[in-house]
Amino acid sequence: MSDVLQLFRKAGALLEGHFLLRSGLHSRQFFQCALLLQDTALASEVCAQLAEKARGTGATRVISPALGGLIVGHEVARHLGLPHIFAEKENDRLVLRRGFQIRAGDKFIVAEDVVTRGGRVMETIEIVREHGAEVVAVASIVDRSGGQLPDFGCPYISLTRLNVETFAADNLPPDLEGTPASKPGSK
Repeated sequence: MSDVLQLFRKAGALLEGHFLLRSGLHSRQFFQCALLLQDTALASEVCAQLAEKARGTGATRVISPALGGLIVGHEVARHLGLPHIFAEKENDRLVLRRGFQIRAGDKFIVAEDVVTRGGRVMETIEIVREHGAEVVAVASIVDRSGGQLPDFGCPYISLTRLNVETFAADNLPPDLEGTPASKPGSK
């Protein structure tokens, strides 16, 4: 088990039960990064490790999808000495708001907490590209994709990879079928 997983367990941030993930998949485990990142010293330590792995990508800025990626993006940017912006939901799509701007030629790291299918990361990448900028890396604390990520068109960096079983709603194992699913993450 990696040091990062030990930190998740210590913070009570690796939950066990029946969970409905933002991706629409079901799982027995859930990474509640907010519980890990509420400790500012721990958030700084974990994101410093992620920033170090992303150093040398040539990034000039960091962007993250809200809500999960906010703290991660901010801390990664802080450790790299770069500006940070974020995309947030509007009508169930990610958009730039709050006066944030992307300039042609900017080089971004997309920072996220946990990646399962990469949907919000892909939306964020599209926002960057629509403005004529480039994504030079995607970085997350946890890769729980099981190797099933889309092609981001750039390197993907994570602190830990974990093959956590996920299930489609119409293919739940017997132990989860009769148990209501909770959705502790962002909406």
